[in-house]
Amino acid sequence: MDVFLQLIITGVMVGSIYALVALGWTLIYKSSGVLNLAMGELTLIGAYVSFTFYQWGFPFPLALLATLVIGALLGLLTERLFLQPLIGEPTLTVIMVTVGLSFFFRAVVALIFGTDTLVFTPAVFPSEPIRWGAVVVGQVYVWSFLAAIAMLLIFVAFFRYTRWGLSIQATADDEMAALSLGISAKFVYAIAWAIAFMAAGVGGTLLGNINGINISVGYLGLLVLPAVVLGGLNSIPGAIVGGITIGVLQNLAGGYLDNLTILGVRLIPGGVKDIFPFVVMTVLLWFKPYGLWGWVRIERV
Repeated sequence: MDVFLQLIITGVMVGSIYALVALGWTLIYKSSGVLNLAMGELTLIGAYVSFTFYQWGFPFPLALLATLVIGALLGLLTERLFLQPLIGEPTLTVIMVTVGLSFFFRAVVALIFGTDTLVFTPAVFPSEPIRWGAVVVGQVYVWSFLAAIAMLLIFVAFFRYTRWGLSIQATADDEMAALSLGISAKFVYAIAWAIAFMAAGVGGTLLGNINGINISVGYLGLLVLPAVVLGGLNSIPGAIVGGITIGVLQNLAGGYLDNLTILGVRLIPGGVKDIFPFVVMTVLLWFKPYGLWGWVRIERV
């Protein structure tokens, strides 16, 4: 039971970071109908940007704030240069452009920073773990969880109480009605990409503090896709719940299935936790094609 509780708690904490990245993924799909397959690379860029500012001597909170600013600027620039000219084009065309952006961003990062694993030095969070009875959790997980929850609350408040956030929701619900009210679709798409870069940047920073930073952070960002599908591609609350759920399921799979033995024989060589979220996503799509909280699209002929 102690091991089970520890896996659950750690999974929730990592899942909160997935939820933060999933929020950016959902936001782009919700506002424009585009599945951004470069989300993992946005996470990667954010991790290296925050690392760079930290190595320049910025205190970690300031490095995180600078990452948010740079992320917003990069999001606006990316949408302006690569996505805005494609407004009105088939959705598949835009999705393939995001695939190209993923390879482009990863190559640029590898060219500038190399492929070796980098570690935040000095360590941002204390190494002394926190103990709750028999459960032991590293402080990096606890602080990452608190930072992710704080960012999620800020973004939710932004969508609910600010004019820009309400404009994004209006455009997502009914683009033609939003245009008739004077809301600029181009502006909404730009803001969506800016927020996606910001959310992914914070997620990459937190993941980098847990595992170190290298090109594989981009693959960790891709693990968010099952979370987005689980919650429903256009559901912001679903993205949050889906991220936490996938974090827990991934941790349980790593803790139990990776160590599954019968009569002393290890049945699985390892690595189950990396594919288990995608197995869950595939099974879910058989029964709930729109996710748990996604909008069911009904077309009349």
